[in-house]
Amino acid sequence: MELAQHRVNENGLGEDSETSARVPLRDRRVYPGNPAGLVRKRAYIFDGTGNFYNKDWDLADLFQKKEKELELREGRGKEFSWYHVELPKGNQKLSQSAEDLIGVFCPPLKLQDILSLVSNGPFCAHVDGALVFRVNSPGPPSSDFTFRIAARVSEHSVITVSLGRVPRLGFSRVGESLLSEIPSLESSSSLRGQQGERGGIVIKEHVLEFLLTMNHSEEADNPVPRSVSNLVVHIIDTHVDQLQDLVTKLEMELDSVELDLDKGGYALKKQMLDDRRFPKLHINLQRLLQVIAHGEQVYLRVKEKCSSKKWFASDDLNSLEELIGRLRRMKENVGFIVNRVTAIQAGLDSWQSEQINRKLYYLSFLSIIFLPLSIVTGVFGMNVGGVPWTGQNAPELKDGFRNVILLCVAMLFLVLLCFIFPALYTRIAAAWRNKRALRRNWSLNRKSLLRRSLRMGDQDRGGYLRI
Repeated sequence: MELAQHRVNENGLGEDSETSARVPLRDRRVYPGNPAGLVRKRAYIFDGTGNFYNKDWDLADLFQKKEKELELREGRGKEFSWYHVELPKGNQKLSQSAEDLIGVFCPPLKLQDILSLVSNGPFCAHVDGALVFRVNSPGPPSSDFTFRIAARVSEHSVITVSLGRVPRLGFSRVGESLLSEIPSLESSSSLRGQQGERGGIVIKEHVLEFLLTMNHSEEADNPVPRSVSNLVVHIIDTHVDQLQDLVTKLEMELDSVELDLDKGGYALKKQMLDDRRFPKLHINLQRLLQVIAHGEQVYLRVKEKCSSKKWFASDDLNSLEELIGRLRRMKENVGFIVNRVTAIQAGLDSWQSEQINRKLYYLSFLSIIFLPLSIVTGVFGMNVGGVPWTGQNAPELKDGFRNVILLCVAMLFLVLLCFIFPALYTRIAAAWRNKRALRRNWSLNRKSLLRRSLRMGDQDRGGYLRI
């Protein structure tokens, strides 16, 4: 069995003949795998000169030291492989994920290696001679705020496990790039005919909105790693980009929600309160902050442990430091988003309190109105003697019902007058102040006019005397 069968480079050209000429035949043990149905796996091999190839899923070369020494003698020691597994993003238990990984990696990996990749929480240590680190957040796997990325790094191979698809993690040919030519936007059904005549790439509107949330390039534009350290930096970079995409999406959703709240009315605010949208978002943001904090801690330890390895380049150590700085800035940004969510929820709570107070005010007003009336009707409804206007057969008391109704109307008028009196008093007092101010201004203006007329008269008299 050859080292690579039907390798496909980034230009899509086969290299069977060339590989057969320079790679000798040698025996190799192939372990059978039992992958789960929903688990996706990919394997690449890199030649160390900027080219990558699709590789068969064969983990037997991870522990074949003699073959590695032979490759070093033949000048092919720069080759390294990458095995990636995507766990399904569904409602499954952690034990089920561990069982799936056991079916994929065992053998040759040991149970300790597999459990170190699938367990929850932050981790960074050497396991069985390889560097293993993970940033696995606890929570339901189906949630958008649950992130799991784990890696096992050795000198000639890298194994990674992720929950669901990580954008830009893999590699593809340059010819498959989405933006290799100027695309057109599919905006409406009336313009589809014109766009079909033009030809070329047509991007739907919802796809464009998704691309606007991405702050990175696509898989076809990924630089091909030339060493294991480049690949480790690429894996961590894609994980940071995935977190940044979610933060950008949250910012855009918050901007839209704030705009809708400014324009919306009672129904929209009531729906947001009934759905408990912002309390749930606040919990998810706390989980996101936990993931970012764990990533900052783990990647800092990865940098410290990799600094002592000869095969880890110094430039990649600087790249790791930049990624750690991005996580710190992202943590601050998520803190600002948490404050915005708290402010929106406080505004909705204040609006709800105002609505409750207004309803209580109406109930209090009605109770104040009907309390005196109930007292009157209760007094005249007593079955005792001596209550006025309660004689049924006395002809002189035939107007008793009318008198009671008039009494109730009078009491209702007094109650309404008590409510209206403060407003009437305020208006009357304001009108009286305005009238008094006008009179004062008029008297001042009148006095000033009289003084001017007296001065002008004195000046005229003096002129006549001079003449």
